[in-house]
Formats: sequence, C-alpha cells, structure tokens
Amino acid sequence: MNTELFGVFGDEEAFAAHRSPEEFDECLAGEAVTFGITDDALGVRGRTDVFRSSAGLCAVFGEAFPMGTMSDSVSIAEWLFEQYVREGLSAFGRLNGSYLAVVEHDGRALVVPDQVSTWECFYTDDPGARVFGTDAAAVTRTVRDPTVDRRTLSEFVHFSVTFGERTAIEEMSRTPFDSCLTERATVELDRFVYAPRQADHVEELAGRLRRAIERRATYPGRQGFLMSAGYDSRIMLSFLPNVECGYTLGSPESGEVRVARALCEQYGAHHRTLPVDDRYYEVSEETLQYTQGIRESLHIHHRGNTEDIDADVIYHGLMFDTLLRGFYLPTDGVSLFGKRFPRARLDPDPNPAEFFWNRFGSFHEGDRLIVDCESIDAETPKEFFFESLMPQYEVCLERADGSVYNAMSMLGLSLKVPLPFRVQLADRFTESFVAVDAELVDWHLTTPPEHRNDRTYQRALERLDGDIFRHRPPDRPYRSYQLNQIEKFLRRVVPGVRAFDTPWPDWQRRYSELGMDDRLFPGRADIHELPPRIKLRLYDALCWTEYATDTPMDEASELIRPA
Repeated sequence: MNTELFGVFGDEEAFAAHRSPEEFDECLAGEAVTFGITDDALGVRGRTDVFRSSAGLCAVFGEAFPMGTMSDSVSIAEWLFEQYVREGLSAFGRLNGSYLAVVEHDGRALVVPDQVSTWECFYTDDPGARVFGTDAAAVTRTVRDPTVDRRTLSEFVHFSVTFGERTAIEEMSRTPFDSCLTERATVELDRFVYAPRQADHVEELAGRLRRAIERRATYPGRQGFLMSAGYDSRIMLSFLPNVECGYTLGSPESGEVRVARALCEQYGAHHRTLPVDDRYYEVSEETLQYTQGIRESLHIHHRGNTEDIDADVIYHGLMFDTLLRGFYLPTDGVSLFGKRFPRARLDPDPNPAEFFWNRFGSFHEGDRLIVDCESIDAETPKEFFFESLMPQYEVCLERADGSVYNAMSMLGLSLKVPLPFRVQLADRFTESFVAVDAELVDWHLTTPPEHRNDRTYQRALERLDGDIFRHRPPDRPYRSYQLNQIEKFLRRVVPGVRAFDTPWPDWQRRYSELGMDDRLFPGRADIHELPPRIKLRLYDALCWTEYATDTPMDEASELIRPA
C-alpha cells in the first residue's frame, strides 16, 4: 500500500527477513522492535511522525494530537514518548486521533491503536518473531503456509461482518478493541468505557464538534470533502474554511446531489458530481486489497471515481452516525400496514441478537450455510449468527456500565463495517477522520443513550450555525425522525407518489445486466444461484485471498458448498 506501517518485534535482521528498509519512507530500529512507515504526510503537523533518542524511540502513524497543550518545538512523537516514560500505558489516554503508535523504552516495545481501533493492527507469530502491520496482506505474506480461516470466511459471506480477533487467515489475528500489542501478548486498555453523567449534552456536543473540526482544518494542500446532503456534510463545511471542493457520488439530477451542490454554494466551496457508472463495480485486486479480507468492498463507494478527485487532503463524515446519532440503538415502534414505525424513545426490551440480525445484510435465503466449515455447529445462518455475535456482545457488556443499549452501541462500533472506505482514502490522500476525535468519543461514552439521537445532534448543529438547515436533506424534510419515516413509507405505497430518490445505483439490477456472474464465477452455477450481494462478498474474500496468499481463486472457491 502507499500508506502503511509494518514491523517486527526484533532487530534489523529479523525485519529484513520480510521487507527491505528501502520500501519505506522511514525505518526505525531499536532493541526490541524494528518497523517501517510509508506516508506522504510524514512530518506534517498532526500527522505521522517519528522520534528517536538514546532512551528509545516512538512513532505515531496516522492522525494524532495531544489532549492539552504541546510546545510548537516538540513533535507529537516526542511528546508521546515523554508522556509514556513518565506515565506508562496511561499516556495513551491523552493521545487524540486515528492512529497506530509504536513505542520502545527500556528494552520493551508495544504497539497501540487509538481507542476505537480505526487503524487495524494485524499480527502473526508464524515466522518466529512477531510480525505486525496495517496491511493484512503484507502480514499474511510472512506466514510460511497460510490457511484460509473458514469460520471467518463464513461470517463475512453470510453477514458482511467478522467477529472478534479472527481474520481471513488462521495464522493471523488483529489486536482486540481498545488493546495494545506486545512481543508475546495483547494487553487490554481502559480508554473506552461507558460512564454516563448528567450535563447539557447539546452544548457539550456543539463545543466538541467545533474543536474537533478546527483541529484538522489547516492541513497543507488542496482540501476536498466527500459529502452527501446529510447533517455531517453541512457542519464540516461550516467549520472547514479551506475546503475548495465538495464531491458527491450520484446522478446530477438526484435530490442528494442538488442539495449537496446548494450546501457548497452556501458555504463558498465548489462542487463536483462523481458519476455512478460501471466503475462502481470495480472488483480489481487494487481495490479489494482495502477489504483486508474481512469487510465488503461495496462500502468503497467512490472506488471508481478516485482519479476524479482533485485534492491532496480529504475529509469525510464516516461514523458520525455511529458515535453521535445512535445508529446502533434500538428504538421502540408500532406496526401499521405491515410496516414498523419508530417512536421517539428507546426500545424498552431490546433483543440484541435480533436487532443485529436485521441491521446487517445477513443471508436470509434458504436454511443452509454456504461455506464448508467443520468448526460451525449451527444448522442455519441465523443460528450461526447468534452463535457468533453473542460472545462479542457479552464482552461489550463488561464496558457498558450495565446498559444493554451501550453494549449494543459498542458492538456496532467495534465491528467498523465501513472501514474499507477510509483505508482506501488514506492510501490515496491525506485523510482526516473527524468523528473519532477523542472529545467526541468521550461525549459518546459519557452521554446517556437516550440523548444520543438525531434530536440532540440537530440542536447541537443549530447552536453552531443558525442557518445550517437552510437546505434540508431530500429524504428528511422534517425535523422529526418519525415524520420522515412515515413520509418515506407513504411515498413507497401510495400510487402516483414518487419515492425519495437515492444517489446509489440499482446495483442488483446492474449486477445482472453487466453479466457479473460470468465475470466473477464462470462455470459455477451453484454460486450463481446465490443473492448478488452474497456473491460480491464471496468474490471480495476469494480475490483478497488470492492476492495475499497466491492461492488460485478457483481452488479457494471450493470452500463453497455445492447447491
């Protein structure tokens, strides 16, 4: 990848057994760890940075800021190293951003992701010395005889997500949520723990949003913003004065694009529409590397339009809905006309397993599992889903202050379904991940779940900018979530009334029109019978496996049960 961290718990010789230092922009070698970094933003304030001294070394990969003040003469890596020497692991509770940090001091080394693990850290012990990195394929290539993990493959194909620390390769794992990696273990940290308190949650959120955006507003180069017509786009434009252009994926006549264009005009930025064409189905190795073998490439919405984005720095609103608007919080509802309409309150008796079964793109058709795996005891996809999900839910409950709602929020957040979107952006641009600012994560952890919703969010936006809703999102004409859902329903069922349009293509129809079955799985009639989204996931997984392990795809696809 163009943006990567790769390392070994060992000396330069152990590192050179896998990679050449010449492949990286910067290589650091200590007594206990050696690693390389590639990043065009290396040395930019708030971005990837390295520090060496006679006492040890430190690197911060990604986007990072101190919680509190830091002298202009001190880099973020030097600041973190000094904090770690004084405070130990608690120093990482004072580091803000989306990062992976590597520190060595006193002959001991550790690798620490940010508190939401927005940079996955993959690792393997197969070569002898523990190898780690941000590119799962690069880590896999150090494994002597990699084996496809059939259970993980089955989870991904059936549900679009994978659970726990497993990866597509049996010999490789990923660092657990809010944990750090050492030479021989993973160590759980306590940065992400729910602790609700009473406050003016609207005012708190407004101030934190403003500071989070302003921290990231001054990166050098041409600034662009991947935007929709939604709430996140308008607050980012309001506080990013140097954004030159907003980019929206869709057709020029769609409501989403029209409102996005109006927002850019309102805030003095140019607008460019990224056309949705057959490039939306780009399934090349170059694109599928960003799935890391465990997530859908379908989430890389802009993958066919990257060359149309004329920017050095890219902002986006990824995970604002998860952290601030309660995307994984179950709401109460009433059933009318065969449709469930939400009420303005949380479900008083939520069922986590059923909620997530309906939330994710699970394989509902048929009663058989479609991956051959002896370690799965379940007889049906739904049974397999519950068997996979509930142990992870119980882990989340331990950090959730006894709240089912908080445990569900954490579970959804820990899965990080759309992460390939940001991994691809970070590999091509200087990418800023505003939503995971430590102040916003802290707001999520300290705000009771009944206040993490659209009402609180919209009120916070209005306190920051009284004109922010001059142009309403096209599919949300009302302030009320319930009224918006009712109108969506009526537009779908009342004859002669046009439904809200969407910028996305009818990808199921286009899958058939483009003859994707013959392109992806020639001669596999048994696979052709599966739903299109399942087939796309399957291709993601098998193509990535071939890319990472040199295992021919037709051989790997034999894992799929015949019809």
